Formats: sequence, C-alpha cells, structure tokens
Amino acid sequence: MVDYQKLLPALVALADRAGAVILEHYRGEVEVRHKADASPVTAADEAGEAVILAGLAELTPAIPVVAEEMVAKGEIPALPGQAFWLVDPLDGTREFINKNGEFTVNIGLIEAGEPVLGVVLAPALGRGWWGAKGAGAVARDAEGVIRPIQVRACPAAGPTAVASRSHSDAETEAFLDQIGAKERVSAGSSLKFCLVAAGQADVYPRFGPTMEWDTAAGHAVLAAAGGSVTTRAGEPFRYQKPDFRNPGFIARGAGG
Repeated sequence: MVDYQKLLPALVALADRAGAVILEHYRGEVEVRHKADASPVTAADEAGEAVILAGLAELTPAIPVVAEEMVAKGEIPALPGQAFWLVDPLDGTREFINKNGEFTVNIGLIEAGEPVLGVVLAPALGRGWWGAKGAGAVARDAEGVIRPIQVRACPAAGPTAVASRSHSDAETEAFLDQIGAKERVSAGSSLKFCLVAAGQADVYPRFGPTMEWDTAAGHAVLAAAGGSVTTRAGEPFRYQKPDFRNPGFIARGAGG
C-alpha cells in the first residue's frame, strides 16, 4: 500500500523538475513532429517524460509506469499488479505549440482501476493542483501560496460548464443545453478538471477521444476535492483498459 501523504511532496517536486525542463523548450523555437496517429509531439514532451520516468524509478521502483511517449514507441510495461502510474508529460501539446500557456504536466497513480493520487502542474502559468484519496486536494497559485480546494454546490441559477479549448462538437453543445449551463468557460489540457475541483466550474463533459494518461491525474485531483467522473451512462470511470482508450465522460463537482 502506497503512503499517499508521504509520496505527494516528492511527486510535486518531480513534476516541478519536469515542468522546468519543458519551459526551457517552450521559451525557444518549438519543432513539431507527428506520431503515427497524427497527433503532434515535440522534444519537450520527450524531455519532460524522461525526467518523470527517472524520478518515478527512484521513488517507486516496484510500480510500473505507462507514459504517453513510451506507448507511442510501443513500450508498454506489463501490469501484473493493481497499481501503476499514468504519465502525460505535456498534456495540451497544441496549447504548448500555440504558446497560450494552457498545457500541463500530469502524473496519476491508479490502484484497482481507480485514480488515487494525482499532480497537475501548469508550468507556464506557475500554478499547480494535487490531491490524494483520503487526503483532500490543494492548489498552488502563481505566488506559491498553497490552499485547500473543494468542489462547490451547483448554483441554483444553473451550472457553469468548462469545455475543451481545442475540441468541441455538437454532442457536447447539446448536453450543455440539456443541463441548462448558464456559463461556459474554455480551457486547455487537464486545467478543466482543476477548475471543477477548485469550485470555479461545475461540470466538464468530454465525449471525444481521450487516453487514460490524459485524464488520470486530473481525475484524481477532482475526486480528492469531492468531485466525480462517470461515463455518460453514469457508471464509474475506470482505468487499465486494454488499449488505455477512454470512453466519453462527465466530470462533476457537487451536483454539477
């Protein structure tokens, strides 16, 4: 059994180190390549992942790691136990390329199909969010101040919805109309989970394709803050699927 409270500070420090390496690339000229699935990748993705993989090997050598760029190269570890890491070193590569700052470093721990610990850092914004099952969640602002966060009760006037800056579709718009979303906020990467976790929004629907490393860390933070993620049918959103591909989901605060 992993001691979440003991591990979190070291995990945040590791994400900070990866974020610093990514920022070195961000400040220069970004060279973009494309993977087999046509998604973009940069040297920053690979450099950040290398830092995280080395750090996790020291922190938890017995826990396997599934990381986005490793999987893209066909390097998928055996997962014989119930615990494994999901890593997206640079979530929001399009935001990184466009230099709007809304990209994140994501590290999440899965146990028995459930995200139990997660760190999401936005290095260009100087902000971070992290949390663990049974330990609550916190946010760190650009001044380095850390404060507890939790989901809010849905306003009587209707929920505020947060949606992807890069992905929108008719199905999502129809859902937001159906729930009477009074306000819609756009954000990139895992920042959407964090806005709901911090009580700045109430619901985040995503019906397009995502992978487990895209959602694990943000899901863990949201769950630690009192929120939930379910499939469209209302079933628990689980991890360790054979191809790591997610179905559509709805992330909610309290009654979002």
